[in-house]
Amino acid sequence: MQLSLTLNLMTAQVTLELPEALAQQAKAVASHNQQRWEDVLLEWLTRAAAELPVELLSDEQVLNLCDLQLEPPQQDRLSELLSAQRESKLVPPEQIELAELMQRYRHGMVRKAAALKVAVERSLKPTLNR
Repeated sequence: MQLSLTLNLMTAQVTLELPEALAQQAKAVASHNQQRWEDVLLEWLTRAAAELPVELLSDEQVLNLCDLQLEPPQQDRLSELLSAQRESKLVPPEQIELAELMQRYRHGMVRKAAALKVAVERSLKPTLNR
């Protein structure tokens, strides 16, 4: 079953047919964040549009992405939360914060790996030894 969604985006109106699982996921996030699910979908689309595929980035952008790391305050907070989790001392808001930071970290690592692959393909970096 697919659900239909109509969004008004500035001056354009877009109608999308969404798989039920995606719609339910957006609704769950919206409920958790006390947002409209349409706004959650718009945020997801905006984020996806802002992040070009690594293959389309310039050489300089690819090399910068190869060096991607969490900002020091985020890295420090992630370390604190992981330590608290090991000691079973996380409260629910911290569990959510940890999940969000881990998602950001994993996403960055995937982008970094893709950038390294592209950099090697473009001969910007040497082939990694096995």
